[in-house]
Amino acid sequence: GRMAPRVHLDKAAWRWVESVRPEDIQREHIEIAYRICVPACKRGACRRNCKGNPNCLVGIGEHAWLGEIDENTFHNIDDPNSERRDKNTFVGLTNLGATCYVNTFLQVWFHNLELRRTLYLCQNARAEEHDMDSDYEPRSICEHLQYLFALLQNSNRRYIDPSGLVKALGLDTGQQQDAQEFSKLFLSLLEDTLSKQKNPNLQNVIQQQFCGQMSYVTVCNQCGRASPLPSRFYELELNIQGHKNLTECVTEFLKDEKLDGDNRYFCESCQSKQNATRRIKLHSLPRTLNLQLMRFVFDRQTGHKKKLNTFISFPEQLNMGPFLEGKEDEPCVYELSAVLIHRGVSAYSGHYIAHVRDARTSDWYKFNDEEIEKMEGKKLQLGIEEDIAETVKSQTRKPKCSKGYHCSRNAYMLVYKCQRDEDLSLPVPGFLERLVERDNRKFEEWCLEMADMRKQSVDKGKAKHEEVKELYELLPADDVGQQYEFVPLEWLKKWLDDSTVTKEIDNSNFLCSHGKLHPDKVGEAKRISLRAAEILFERYGGGPRLDGSALCEECVGQRCRVLRLKNQLAEDYKEVTNLIKGPPKSESGFWVGKSSLRSWRQLALEQLEEDEEETKHSNGKTNGEGPEISATKGEEEMKTFNEDILCWHGGLSILESERRLVTEEVWSKLRVYFPKAPQFNQLQEPCQQCLRLEREGKENEALNRMMASEQKSSLINLFQEKNRPTLTKWPEETDILYIVPLFFVEEWRKFIRRPAKTTPVSSVGNSLLLCPHGGFMFTYDSMLKGDAQHIALLWPSEWDVISRHFLVDQPISICRISEATPNGSSVEFTTQPELCRECREGFIFQQQRDMREYAQATVYVRKVTDDKRIMKDAGPEMNVSGSDAEDEREEPVAKVDGERDPDFSQSEDRAKRQKLSDGTVGVVSNPAPVASGGKSGIRRSTRHRKLRGEKALIVSANQTLKELKIQIMHAFSVAPFDQNLSIDGRCLTDDSATLGSLGVIPESVICLKADEPIADYAAMDDVYQVCMPEEGFKGTGLLGH
Repeated sequence: GRMAPRVHLDKAAWRWVESVRPEDIQREHIEIAYRICVPACKRGACRRNCKGNPNCLVGIGEHAWLGEIDENTFHNIDDPNSERRDKNTFVGLTNLGATCYVNTFLQVWFHNLELRRTLYLCQNARAEEHDMDSDYEPRSICEHLQYLFALLQNSNRRYIDPSGLVKALGLDTGQQQDAQEFSKLFLSLLEDTLSKQKNPNLQNVIQQQFCGQMSYVTVCNQCGRASPLPSRFYELELNIQGHKNLTECVTEFLKDEKLDGDNRYFCESCQSKQNATRRIKLHSLPRTLNLQLMRFVFDRQTGHKKKLNTFISFPEQLNMGPFLEGKEDEPCVYELSAVLIHRGVSAYSGHYIAHVRDARTSDWYKFNDEEIEKMEGKKLQLGIEEDIAETVKSQTRKPKCSKGYHCSRNAYMLVYKCQRDEDLSLPVPGFLERLVERDNRKFEEWCLEMADMRKQSVDKGKAKHEEVKELYELLPADDVGQQYEFVPLEWLKKWLDDSTVTKEIDNSNFLCSHGKLHPDKVGEAKRISLRAAEILFERYGGGPRLDGSALCEECVGQRCRVLRLKNQLAEDYKEVTNLIKGPPKSESGFWVGKSSLRSWRQLALEQLEEDEEETKHSNGKTNGEGPEISATKGEEEMKTFNEDILCWHGGLSILESERRLVTEEVWSKLRVYFPKAPQFNQLQEPCQQCLRLEREGKENEALNRMMASEQKSSLINLFQEKNRPTLTKWPEETDILYIVPLFFVEEWRKFIRRPAKTTPVSSVGNSLLLCPHGGFMFTYDSMLKGDAQHIALLWPSEWDVISRHFLVDQPISICRISEATPNGSSVEFTTQPELCRECREGFIFQQQRDMREYAQATVYVRKVTDDKRIMKDAGPEMNVSGSDAEDEREEPVAKVDGERDPDFSQSEDRAKRQKLSDGTVGVVSNPAPVASGGKSGIRRSTRHRKLRGEKALIVSANQTLKELKIQIMHAFSVAPFDQNLSIDGRCLTDDSATLGSLGVIPESVICLKADEPIADYAAMDDVYQVCMPEEGFKGTGLLGH
């Protein structure tokens, strides 16, 4: 039948204890406890392994090995040939994060045969002289392109990695830059590089290939004078808003523009500003005509770029004749050779792909990073993504396209080539071919290495298969007579799981405190035949070996005792409850704590559970710590029976009301459960020491009361806080005041209020306010402000009383010195001991460092809608009731650290200073100064009251502003580039700076003003790759030229 569940097995293993006393245990009982005789399971009998049964060897991972196995399951290495370039196809480029638009341009330019031929002709001494033992690493952009094109042409790899070129250009692979900018910048950079070549044919290839001539012609409406301004272009930037096809876009590009009003034109002939018209004239076109469709436009309202998803149709053959000045009748036919596509909604994210026509075969290919797809029937197919209205609900349907035309809402650049017979043969030059062949050899070696690794894995797998088939049959320990050993179930599972390396067998976790197999661990072990154990230990090593002699009699005996007592407890409880109803008859009673007696059953149960825990297993520790015993509600927590009548000295407590007598019969029953409980018989004297202390305590209390009343009357004003001297209004009648720690005064007041319950204060403890050198830590000015919370001021007469009543370690005083000067009198204040400048500066510096080097501090981000009320009136007063605002005001705003101490200047504090906005309480708070010498001061912060629209974030000083913006994005759903952050009107702009360096301190309030996001902006997920629009290519190699 089916194996009983685990709980059932646990019960069955110990059922015998009801009828067997610990001293009568036999071998058969021990074997039942260790489940030696539980029947093994047949294959298919249990769905998963029976954990409580050491003889169940089914479902431990063996099924994978029994039967035939396909050898491919023994390795997880892809076929290296899947990385090999197929015949008659092109080579792809690895996607490097957000720079996939670079890949699309590289493929388009690679297919421009004239450009490729030119690059191959460039001189490259480094490549020509390269030593073939090391990898070739191009440096200049020209070297990179040459090598990249040679690899795209002749590599055996399915795709190659352009990251060298991207690094040389200084592009950030994590940020989407503007693809439209990139092509212009790159071509001008290339032109610059080629112009330095010695070979004159190379110097102006870019002009011949991509550069056309145009002029801006302005005609004066008054005198008709035309003034042309010649210019050249690499690409025409065509506005697509409001257009349906390419011809409309070009026509608009060339149409007249009126110059009137403020835009009037200064005419040289008329010598005055005149109305005029301006238009562009095209004079000559390049062989490769790049047409940019301006899909990414600047949106004035949001201050960001947005993408236009307008459908534009464009022809396979484009006649530019009609648009050329003076050649309107001559045909000038271009053929479509590439279409660059941007998929995605937002201008700041998305994916770029290129459709390119192979000049040699006229086949169209789609280049999508590593993936390349050849189109059927030599036709351009823009594919399904054009038909899907990706985002915008009101999207128009895709218009019908006439034959010879294509329609796209994602194309952002069209490349047309002038039809002329090209020389199609284009061999890679020898100096580059050597390098490509070297890379191909490296690739072939890698393929062999991978194939070899596959073979090794397969061979290992086959060997393991044989081992498992042979050994699994030997595992079961058949009858009880046969010798056996225990091994961990987990180890067997790992041995049968081929994905992990088999370690040595480790039984050490299974040991009880007697060094044998713990009975509770048998569920995690499996009993296997001696023959199988010999082979496994010989092959894999490990230990300790646990055979039939490892069953622990002591553990079984202990568990037997505990379980029997637990069964007996209920009966004993009833009996004791009855027996204690009457008083004990004779003189032979025993003292028991009333509280112990009330909860003895609970204590006994917990004690038994603790004993059982001890007999339970506790990884390798001898006898585990018992669980904490929980107190019954309302009782003081008790650990052991009768400890409630023990006094501090271990004697019988003098509080008679808390104990009672019980008979010897009751005591002997309780002793079974609490053999270690303290025992006091009826004649036991209460503790003598306690009695003596009780007498002395009463005398002390009287003395304390007298002392308190004497001190109170001699210092009544200090106690009642009346008539206190202040520094702000120095009292007329004295030139000297004394200083003590506020802590001393507070502790002294506590004693005066409750002399019986608190210890008298014996010393003043002025060293709290001094530094290790004995100097004073505060200045007159600092005590006027924040440091006032550490000190109390005393009149000279009060100081006389205090120095008589208390120990004084060092008097501290502050003197007013008035000097007559020509302009009246000047007043100075000095302290005795004098200020220790060095420690004071260190202390202020430390305070500021605490403000700059925090981890896990809170700051508040407040979203504001209009800048007028950013900080000024945003104090808590705004939305709290009057009385609340009063409460708020009473608590002093701690002095913002780093304000000037006039006595000496600290240079480091200027940058860190913060002004509290007028009268606003609780906007900024900071740690109060720490009492001298680094002793722990009392930190007090002004609680910041959170306002509506404000959220608390946890930040650290060393995180960047960019990271904070991402936290804010999650809290307020505002993208990082829409966030304008400021503190006290100071803008935080440097994304890479740390919060500490930007002066963001714990409890700061940061104002967030959000730009309104773009209407169709659905790309929150791309926000991590975002680059501010105008940042573009700042800092990349492309602007260096």
